[in-house]
This record gives sequence, structure tokens and C-alpha cells, in this order.
Amino acid sequence: MPSREEVRRFVANAAGRVGKREVARAFGLGPEHRIAVRALLKTLEREGELAPAGAKRFSTPGRLPDAMVVQVTGTDADGDALARPVNWAGPGAPPAIYMHPELRGRPALAPGQRVLARLKLIGGGKYEGRTLKRIEARPGRVLGLFRPAPQAAATDEPYRRGRTIEAGRVVPTDRRVKAEWTVPAGETGGAEADEIVLAEPLPHHGSGLKPVSIVERLGRMGDARSVSLICLHAHEIPQDFPQEAIEEAEAAAETGLSGRTDLRHVPLVTIDGEDARDFDDAVFAEPDQEHPGGWRLLVAIADVAHYVRPGSALDREARLRGNSVYFPDRVVPMLPEALSNGWCSLKPGEPRGCLFVEMRIGADGAKHAHRFGRGLMRSAARLTYEAVQAAHDGGACPTALPDGLLDSLYGAYRALQSARARRGTLDLDLPERKVTIEDGKVAAIAPRARQDSHRLIEEFMVLANVAAAQELERLAAPCLYRVHAPPAPEKIEALRGFLDTLGIALKPAGALRPADLDRVLQAVAGSEQAPLVNEMVLRAQSQAEYSPANQGHFGLALTQYAHFTSPIRRYADLCVHRALISGLRLGPDGLRPDAASGFEDTGAHITATERRAALAERDAVDRYIAAHLADKIGAVFQARISGVTRFGLFVTLMESGATGLVPIASLPSPSTVAPNSAGEFWMHDESAQALIGRRSGRAYRLANTLSVRLIEASPLTGGLLFAVDSDPSEAGRDPLGRGKRRP
Repeated sequence: MPSREEVRRFVANAAGRVGKREVARAFGLGPEHRIAVRALLKTLEREGELAPAGAKRFSTPGRLPDAMVVQVTGTDADGDALARPVNWAGPGAPPAIYMHPELRGRPALAPGQRVLARLKLIGGGKYEGRTLKRIEARPGRVLGLFRPAPQAAATDEPYRRGRTIEAGRVVPTDRRVKAEWTVPAGETGGAEADEIVLAEPLPHHGSGLKPVSIVERLGRMGDARSVSLICLHAHEIPQDFPQEAIEEAEAAAETGLSGRTDLRHVPLVTIDGEDARDFDDAVFAEPDQEHPGGWRLLVAIADVAHYVRPGSALDREARLRGNSVYFPDRVVPMLPEALSNGWCSLKPGEPRGCLFVEMRIGADGAKHAHRFGRGLMRSAARLTYEAVQAAHDGGACPTALPDGLLDSLYGAYRALQSARARRGTLDLDLPERKVTIEDGKVAAIAPRARQDSHRLIEEFMVLANVAAAQELERLAAPCLYRVHAPPAPEKIEALRGFLDTLGIALKPAGALRPADLDRVLQAVAGSEQAPLVNEMVLRAQSQAEYSPANQGHFGLALTQYAHFTSPIRRYADLCVHRALISGLRLGPDGLRPDAASGFEDTGAHITATERRAALAERDAVDRYIAAHLADKIGAVFQARISGVTRFGLFVTLMESGATGLVPIASLPSPSTVAPNSAGEFWMHDESAQALIGRRSGRAYRLANTLSVRLIEASPLTGGLLFAVDSDPSEAGRDPLGRGKRRP
């Protein structure tokens, strides 16, 4: 009989599923061993060494099935497609799938395409894939920069299947695509040099770069607007509204007072950023006369449900988009401009329909009561965060407001802050990067200020969101909760390991509360390690999502939470508004009777669109930063090591927050320290999160500070490459004694 390890290794290396017959054949066993082989396989399954894979068949746990749906994520240097499983629930990163070239006469696979593939394990957790069926009928698309070939101007012959004449290349915008695409003569679509284009793969067979046909020209590279254009197309974010939806929006009219509470005498104010164009929330506060020391708060939200009715063209398009997407140079709204910047925007001095919640809190910030209603309001002023903060700090408010309004707003805010502190929430300090564009160019990139005026609005909105969730539970009405599950145990253990290198203790996953993580953040506040610790705590968190099943919100330490305050830009809030309208019988434009049955699908969809928007916005900032740094090649920056991998270091610049890669091949050789020493071999110590030189003992660790020199900046992909310019602040010999220099 083979040993347990021999059987486990055999199953891991087998091409498909394995049963007792395959084991017997591989190890030369006879019928007399059948019962023992079956018992051994069952034991390995029971102990988690093997996973069931059909009737009396087994495979390695986490191993992919023989056929599954995969999505193309990029290409290798030869132009062949690389893919990942669409549904991956295993630990760690999904395995890599190297797709076999397509059959003759079929277009090559493009990033983003999904296919049903037959998989074959080729070792090392990697697979070879062959297309069985394309999930989508239309070919995939390639987004990139067109660069004509030198001879392209000499001929424009039609594309021929045999020997072709190359008219140019498409350089992909996606960093995961390692190969360019060739454009045969006659397939340029009139594209000019350095234009951003969309192209479709052409029929091709065999290895080598794949041909494409340019089907759309999107604009010239170099203009700052081209950056957001790339991100919109790369993430397939809808831009144009259907004509039917536009007509519905343009047919909207002013909201009347019928069936509404008249709030036009209440001096509600909007407080937003200087560059905001739509105003969907207004606030008011005053001392609570019935409960001395407490506060009466009013939060009024644009009544989007009045204009966007269930099942309408506007509703279908809003659900499809899921949310608005914000770039430094443009906004891609969830609703047409006639609504988002018109009838649903709480402009000063203009009557607007609203859903409001009146809340009463004590001096300690605890909410004692709330009441929802439908009203007609008139904003008293459009204020900015900067103006409100300046007025509170002793300056003059640029707009005449009722005496004491700002003092009441800040008084209520301080009460809510004390309640938040008692609750023990997770308050990450991760400043956003603000990109300033002037004359079509990036003028500056700096952290976006976050003042008490920002936190004031945040606290009011959080309280209104809590009240909405509580009200829907009281009514036994359907609700799309905003849920944030506690961090996974394995992520907490990884965070504990990192914090241990800084001498900071953390409770284990089962006993961890948001306040424990916040204490860690407070302990490092103001120190050099603070930015990295905040980033690592963020990475340990689960991603928030929308769901009809309430799981609470870990980060805010709340048991009930739903988004209610931004229906102009989030479909989830519109669903909550409709649920409140139905539950409180505030009008005929609430939820449909069967709406609750679709909340699970709706929650999954808008969670995906929210994450898509976040990726697009982050990619845009990365590309803007690369464009800003493109003329600074050779410049030296102060940076902090924010990631350590086997192929190099990720560093974050202190000044701008830009992140780039220091390839392992560019790390200094020991010869720069010790004359006549040989080249260095860098070992990746995953537990210590460090790269350690075998010969020199030099170590580059997470959170080290160092000077780096910019060697490449690509606005097309947003990629930055650096080289180490000086030793890290904490570089030195490995404390565990490994890698000592030999005599």
C-alpha cells in the first residue's frame, strides 16, 4: 500500500478526478487492496486532505473542476489570454489559467470576456484552459492607444487572412495585458496616431500577437479628459441615457404641497464641497425645548421617488447604473441632468419635494425619538465645508443665516461625537487625493482636507440612516441594509502579525471589536507608521455590501443601518425611500407588492456597480498621478514601503500618496556596500513582510522609509516604476540571523 502522502501527492498531480481504480492502477495494487484503498481515500477526505468530486471521486481541496466559466483578465507577453475563475471561493488568490489559442477562424479572446473552458492542471496550482463555449455572442473589445507602423501610410490594402500588412499597433491601457495587438491594413477605422481606440479581435490561429480591427475612436491621449474616458470604457460604465429616460426626466415638473408637510419656513441648509453640482441633503438643528440640553435635528432628502417611478425607463436605467461615478473632470450621473441637477437638487431659494426625518437626541448624543414624513422645503443657503468651518472658527459666514444655526449644528455634532466615542467605532484616517485640473492639464495633486464640517454632515447622515433602518424594521417592511461583516479570522491573524512587528498587541478575531482596532489607530496617530497602519487595518476589513438580510455594520458598531440620504446618486437609497413611502402610506409611488422578492438580486447588482465605480475612480486618480509625474523622470521622492512581494516592493510617496513598484531586479547590489562582492539574492520572508539579502543581510521591511528615483511613469496604464535611491531607515541585518555574509 502507498503512504498517505504518496496518495495525496498523486491526487494533486492527476489530470482529472481520482477514484480507487486510478490509485490501484498507479501503484500496482490488486483486488485484495480495494477495501484498504477506499478506506484510505475516505480517511483523507474526512481529514480535509481530499475533496469529494462526484460519485466515489476525489480531488485536491480548492482544485478547479474539469470545466467551468472563466473570465479573461489579460494576456502574457506572447499575446495569449490569461484567465481566472468567475466564481472563486477558495483561500488566497484564484489560480492562474493559461488559455490555449483559439481554433482557426475564431477571434482571439479579449480581456473581460467569459467562456466555458475545459481545464487541465499543469502543476504549481496553474491550469491550461481550452474554450468550449463563449458565454457572450459579441466579441470582446480591446481598449488602447493606436500607434501607426512606419509603413502604414504607404498602403491601406484590405485585411487578408494569409500574409498581412501591419498598419499599426494598439497598446493596451490595462496593465494586466502584457502584449500589444496588431492592426492589419484596412482595419484602422481612420484612427490617427496617439488616439484612444476600441478594437475587436479578428479571426486568428496560432501563437504571436493577435490582430484587431478598430471600431471606435475615443479621443486623443494627452488631454486630461482622456484619463476618465479610458476608465469609463475600461470598466464598461454606461454614459449615455436612453431617449425614453431623457424624455421622462425632461417632462418632470415642480412638486406641489398636496399631501406634504410645509417646511418652507424652516432654514434648512445644504453643506457640500466647492465642486458639488447636485445637492440631495439639507440639515437643520436647534435646542430641544422639551428636553433641556438635547437637540432637535431635521434631515431633509431630495424626493427622488416622486420622479423615478418603479418600472419606468428612468428606474430601469438608474438600477442598471446603480450609482453615480465621480472623476476630477466629470460626473457620470445615475439620473439625467434634468433631475440630478434640476428638480431633485435642493437649490437655495427654490421649493423642492423631500423626504425628511425629525430626530431628537439627548445631551449625550443618544437618539430618543424620530419621525419620518414627506415635505416641501426651500433651502435657505448653499454652504461649503470650507465656509462653514471658517465661520465656526471665528470668521464671517458668507451667507446670512438665522442667529445660532451654526452653533446649534456644531452643538448637535459634538453630542453625536460623544455617542460615537462610547459606541467605539472604527475611524480610519485615510485622506483622499484631490486632483486639480487647469487648462486640460493636471495642475496639482494633494490630500483632500477633512475638517469638523465634513464630520458634522457625516454624523447627521449616519443618524438618519440608522433611523431609516429602525423605522423599516418597526413597520416590518422590506429593507436594503448596508451591511459590513466583521473581518475574516485569517485577515485578523495577518494584521496581528504585522502589528506585532511594531510592538502593538491585538485581540484575536473572536474577541475583536471595532473599538479595539480604533485603539490601535489612536496609538499610532501622528507617527510615521500611522498611514501604513491605517492602510493595513483597511485591508483587513470585509467589504461592505447591500443585502435584505441584516448583519449589522461592524465599522460603525451599529446593529441597524441602511442608506437613506443620497437617492440622487445611489439606487439603494431610492429603494429605502420607496419602502418608507409604502410602509408609512405617504403616497402611491412606493414599492411594488412584489419588490421585496427582488431585493437580494438588486443588492448584489448595486454592490457590484458600487465596487466598479470605486475601481474606476481609483484607476483615474492613478492615471492622473502618472500624467502629473511623466515629466519628472529621474526625480527623487521620499516614500514608505507599503507592500512586500517576491517580485519587488510597493512604495507610496509621502507627498502625493502615489503608489508604484520597485522591481526586485533594481534593488541595490551588495557591491555598493562591500567591494568585490557578488550579486545579491533576495529572499521573501512573508511572515516578517520583508525582502532580505542572502549575502549582505540587508532587509527592506514593510513601513521602512526610503528615497526612490522615478524611472518610468505611464499615463496610459497609471503605472509607476521606481528604483531605490538610498538605504531604508530601518535596513540592516536580518534579526533572525539568516543571510549572514560568508567570509
